[in-house]
Amino acid sequence: MVTSSRQIVNEVNNTTHLDEALSLVVKHSRSFMGADACSVYICDKQNGRFNLMAFDGAMSDAIGNTQVGSNEGLVGWVAAHEEVINLSNAADHPGFQGISNINDGPFYGFMGVPIIQHGRAVGVLAAQRFERRSFSDDDVAFFSTLAFQLGEAIHHLLAKWELSRRLSEPSRGRMRILGIPCAPGLSTGNIVLSQPADLQSTPDRIAQDIQSELNAFQAALIAAKNELHAGKERMRIHLADEALSLFDAYMMMLESDKLTSGATARIRNGQWARGALRDTISEMAQVFEKMENPYLAARAEDIRTIGQQVLVHLQQAAPGSRTYPKQCILAGWEVSLAEISNVPRDQLAGIVSVKGSPLSHTAIICRAIGIPAVMCLTDLVIANFEGCEITLDGFQGAVCINPSPEDIEAFRQLIQEEQAIAAQLETLRQLPAQTLDGAPIPMHVNLGVDADDLSMNAKEYEGVGLYRTEFFFIARDTLPTEEEQYRLYRDLLQFFAPKPVTIRTLDAGGDKKLPFFTIAETNPFLGRRGIRFTLDHTEIFLTQLRALLRANAGIGNLQILFPMISRIYEIDAALGLLDRAYSDLTEEGRAAAKPQIGAMIEVPSAVYVIAELARRVDFFSIGTNDLTQFLLAMDRSNPWGQGFNDNLHPSVVHVVDDIVQRAHRKNKPVGVCGEMAGDPASALLLIGLGVDSLSMTPSSLPRIKWTIRNFTMQQARGLADSALKIDNEADTQRLLNHALNTAGLSVLVRET
Repeated sequence: MVTSSRQIVNEVNNTTHLDEALSLVVKHSRSFMGADACSVYICDKQNGRFNLMAFDGAMSDAIGNTQVGSNEGLVGWVAAHEEVINLSNAADHPGFQGISNINDGPFYGFMGVPIIQHGRAVGVLAAQRFERRSFSDDDVAFFSTLAFQLGEAIHHLLAKWELSRRLSEPSRGRMRILGIPCAPGLSTGNIVLSQPADLQSTPDRIAQDIQSELNAFQAALIAAKNELHAGKERMRIHLADEALSLFDAYMMMLESDKLTSGATARIRNGQWARGALRDTISEMAQVFEKMENPYLAARAEDIRTIGQQVLVHLQQAAPGSRTYPKQCILAGWEVSLAEISNVPRDQLAGIVSVKGSPLSHTAIICRAIGIPAVMCLTDLVIANFEGCEITLDGFQGAVCINPSPEDIEAFRQLIQEEQAIAAQLETLRQLPAQTLDGAPIPMHVNLGVDADDLSMNAKEYEGVGLYRTEFFFIARDTLPTEEEQYRLYRDLLQFFAPKPVTIRTLDAGGDKKLPFFTIAETNPFLGRRGIRFTLDHTEIFLTQLRALLRANAGIGNLQILFPMISRIYEIDAALGLLDRAYSDLTEEGRAAAKPQIGAMIEVPSAVYVIAELARRVDFFSIGTNDLTQFLLAMDRSNPWGQGFNDNLHPSVVHVVDDIVQRAHRKNKPVGVCGEMAGDPASALLLIGLGVDSLSMTPSSLPRIKWTIRNFTMQQARGLADSALKIDNEADTQRLLNHALNTAGLSVLVRET
């Protein structure tokens, strides 16, 4: 017997079918509360009505044949008002309406609780009793808590159920889903699943070679055990024996016969190793989750942790063994830089992910290498679509899976229109980036993502506004040496000389994890990031600074940018290490040259020490991605936060204006290198606010140049003045969109 709502939810999370999950809910709820009947109604997104999906306590054929509309009957009333009702006599309520299919009553006591997900009712839990008596406060608390906890689980099971229903239709499961546009472009191709982020998102797949899968599983077990043993030895001097015993407990779990024999049996039955591991771990975890002892129940999480550790080693077993279609749409729960880099560049046609946002670094990478991306597809059960044909619209954030011939033809028309726009923009290539009244706006490129960065024609660009050195570190298994870094930076400076090249020092942390270095933090975005990390690891920082100073010798176009500055101490410490590196090189007789120094303004605290920073640096660069994230207290990679993390939020507009004014009072130039600079409407606003230069991905340059050349500086300033008086981002977007439309640039308008 279950003793808490949490136990019910755990069982629901371990089911794979909606009807099974809902049957568990009504069965356990009825038993726990001593109700005479329990039911679950789920909203049909197609018609907005609520279907009776599960019923326990009466013999009836009502399941699947009963629907109520919003505000129709007590169930509809609960859904419409999104409130709990608890009645001793249901018929007394003005919303009462009998359900003809259920003739096992009469029921008097009634309790209804809404299941809310993403701000709307997706279902209703109902409980009934024969007596004229309402449910107790404990019952109301239990039922309300259960509904609250079920929201996410029901949402995902509904998505799977909807998928199964569509796959059985004559349209072959054609699905059009809207997400968030994260990188512009149009493409078609076939879905290839990225490596799953966790066990739960591991898809089913038939083993092509059972013995190879068995060998891979055994090797992953051994690797996980060796990793734990090594970790225990490293921590021996830091932990007491009692704490060290946790390592032994984990190793015992890895050596469990249930794990080994369970996974092995599944592999022999034809499942690939990762799927066999997923199912075996889930089975083992469920045993603990059903235990009433809280301590033993908590061991389920340990089991899942061990499973995740084995999965990591399984994923690393054969990194180069995959093959990709000519038009590969890489899809997954999350898609990492490493996974993107595994696909040959000429075969990678697009990115689709369940998580992510326009400001995530995966989105930045996609824009940099010119491939469309759609993210935040929270209703997509991605594991079921491997190999499916797909159309991908990175402008509108739409994907169509298993498109019809008519869909394909319409999409080809869109691609032709986009190619015509690209051809029009190509005519601007040799023209200067200046306003209609002749004011020049320096436009630089953001680099550091793609392997072809250095092979481009540097003559087309006015300089590099941001070179992200972290990607050179991320794409390796070991730290790059001073000599390797020197050659990279030297080539870059020579390619662009005498134009300025701004190189940002290592900006690790947050969602930019180094593969050879692990930082365990509760909130990595607010931890050891950027300058904090490099100041904490001077051996890495000094090596990079030495390479940069050597690369600048005899060229002199280097500008070093320090990231994540939040206090004066950090810039002083960084400059101290730069002086030390220069002195050491001079003493060694090596050629070196000091560059101009910039501070990145992306932490709000830095805004209010700009006057002091200006005495130490030569320029400022605004990182609008993180600045927006920190100002609005919303993780830019959180799917739930889409719409809350907007560069046009009034606070962002005002703080950019504040930064520019503070810097200009000290005669220091200000550039913007965040993604805000690559959006036509936002770029127009930045120019009006007085930003001195813009830096963006190469693919964004033509559209921004087109925008600049269609406005006067006076018009841009007028728009900025108006934006500073607006109190919400939607009106600011409409203001800028109207200006673009009026100038004949409707194709650049971002939909609101």
